[in-house]
Amino acid sequence: MTVVKAALVQAEWTGDRESMIKAHVEYTREAASQGAQIIGFQEIFDGPYFCQQQDSEFYAFAESIPGPTTNTFCALAAELNIVIVLPIYEKEQEGVLYNTAVVIDADGTLLGKYRKHHIPHTNGFWEKYYFRPGNLGWPVFDTAVGKVGVYICYDRHFPEGWRALGLAGAQIVYNPSATSRGLSSYLWKLEQPAAAVANEYYIAAINRVGVEAEYGDDDFYGTSYFVDPEGKFVGEVASDSAPELVVRDLDLALIGTVRDRWAFYRDRRPDAYGPLVAP
Repeated sequence: MTVVKAALVQAEWTGDRESMIKAHVEYTREAASQGAQIIGFQEIFDGPYFCQQQDSEFYAFAESIPGPTTNTFCALAAELNIVIVLPIYEKEQEGVLYNTAVVIDADGTLLGKYRKHHIPHTNGFWEKYYFRPGNLGWPVFDTAVGKVGVYICYDRHFPEGWRALGLAGAQIVYNPSATSRGLSSYLWKLEQPAAAVANEYYIAAINRVGVEAEYGDDDFYGTSYFVDPEGKFVGEVASDSAPELVVRDLDLALIGTVRDRWAFYRDRRPDAYGPLVAP
């Protein structure tokens, strides 16, 4: 498969989980009607970004994998023949919670999951209160549309995981996020295009939109996009204030073209990188 029609969704919090799930089911149906073969959602897609506070009541948003939400989207993937990248708050067991994204193949098979590695803990992003650091490595999933990896939000500031996904063969990496205007907007259109160039694959950068006033005053600025291995946006960047479904054609042949031009993987020097992993 050379050209993949890929989709992403940036959404605003509707006020309850049921309506968020319903909305994303409809987004997926709309994407499939436009020919999309893969779709991904924002970080903890069916909830608010509650990490602006530290309150144990929000542990209730976590659920098991597999569980009700993954079951719903596995059935939807099979019905629509679409790959789904589904970021949810995972409950492995009581008191053991992760920020996770599940990858579901187009036949409805739950292929596996990625757990966010890098967990911030700063004003407005009190994530260590809610999530354990990921412990499943950097999996790349062999899907109906190609090899798909996942990075999550704060992970994007760390180049090591981007490279690990490339070494594992990723062609498309989805990065679901919840990032606010005042803190990180100057990095949003810089880091991920640079990572796409350095690692020579496509990246789907997803951010939520709106102010979730019940949970804090962070202004989530959307501007979700796809970026290609040359660091170019694929089509227009999404709105900075409104929910949006983005559907784009990704020509996977460009990956080979770029890797022949810039042999970054050939010219790596892992024998010289020991100090990078020193404690």
